[in-house]
Amino acid sequence: MPLRQHLADTRPLQNPYFRRLWTANIVTVVGAQLTIVAVPSQIYTITGSSAYVGLTGVFGLVPLVVFGLYGGALADALDRRRLLVVTTWGLILTTAAFFVQASLGNRNVWLLLALFSVQQAFFAVNQPTRSAVLPKILDVELLPAANSLSMTLFGAGAVVGPLLGGVLIPIIGLSWLYLVDSLTLFATLWAVTSLPPLPVEGTTGRPGLRSVVDGFSYLGGHPVLRMSFVVDLVAMFFGMPRALFPEVAHVSFGGPPGGGLAYAVLFAAMPVGVVLGGVLSGWVSRVRRQGLAVVVAIVVWGAGVTVLGVAVLLADGPSAPLLTLAAVGLAIGGAADMASSAFRQSMLQASASDAVRGRLQGLFIVVVAGGPRLADVAHGAAAPSLGAGWTITLGGVLTMVGVVLAAALAPAFVRYRA
Repeated sequence: MPLRQHLADTRPLQNPYFRRLWTANIVTVVGAQLTIVAVPSQIYTITGSSAYVGLTGVFGLVPLVVFGLYGGALADALDRRRLLVVTTWGLILTTAAFFVQASLGNRNVWLLLALFSVQQAFFAVNQPTRSAVLPKILDVELLPAANSLSMTLFGAGAVVGPLLGGVLIPIIGLSWLYLVDSLTLFATLWAVTSLPPLPVEGTTGRPGLRSVVDGFSYLGGHPVLRMSFVVDLVAMFFGMPRALFPEVAHVSFGGPPGGGLAYAVLFAAMPVGVVLGGVLSGWVSRVRRQGLAVVVAIVVWGAGVTVLGVAVLLADGPSAPLLTLAAVGLAIGGAADMASSAFRQSMLQASASDAVRGRLQGLFIVVVAGGPRLADVAHGAAAPSLGAGWTITLGGVLTMVGVVLAAALAPAFVRYRA
């Protein structure tokens, strides 16, 4: 088969609206990753505790659940372009507030966590709205390719951002990283402002609790879509050990407490896998048994996390071979996560009606972003007793076992064809 057929399917970029959104993300995702690296680093520097870093799970999860569900209802009731503009402004202002508190030398971890919660509330409304827009501007058969391209770009930004952040934190400080993130969001503001009006097709009613309940009822009648949420929650809850990265970088690999090379490598390795998987994602558009593909991808993800855990167990100070092994495990997991996310998102976008698409995307973001928040809490709480290495290793094993059990209980999901 020619190499060209293995490379990413770029047909969605021929659409001008998708191309603007994708191009704006080239700079926006780098800035966002700087903040993702800076927040746990600032918390760990203030407290010296992974348990406090794990609290970002609680302070991020609550607004993600509340505003993710309500934001999906808003996306099914309001013009989606207008909602994207408003929430993008909210993200710009909250990220600017991160810059202000860091510039003033804030040492109050609770203020930092509260600000993080506000940012996550805007994110929770913005993301389901953005995902619900894609089927309105792209043909259905292009959705797997579009989602792969988006994941690839996110992964590329997540490589550059942590590398820059981990290296620059000790040099220029946290405040400048927050400022860059705030400024890059103006690119997204330009892209969403350029979209056409995007009213919802069909009758959805007023946004509120009843609207959210109707979204759950719709999902209840579609077991394949429901299982797509379950398997991802299994993967994220057991297999996302990012709350332990500051401790692992400092204690296991001998890096400085507030950044350094090991810290940057741990945060960047998984996105490297996402990028490599995305560059070679031409096969994604040709897969029809998408449910089975999701199960296989999550098993590979769990195996990659297990490799990371073994490397941490063996490490006892600076070690290039073991840090490399840890990075390889995370990269394998990243490539598998790219495929899993592209398939699950495409299944949801293609199968749901437009009148309920926003609410299902809201639930999707609750699971996708909320699962890692729960994992932050669980891993942060388990590590003091089990140790970081055993916590990560057991999480990888439980991921593989859990998704296989879930697949056995839902054969319709495994048989699903696009």
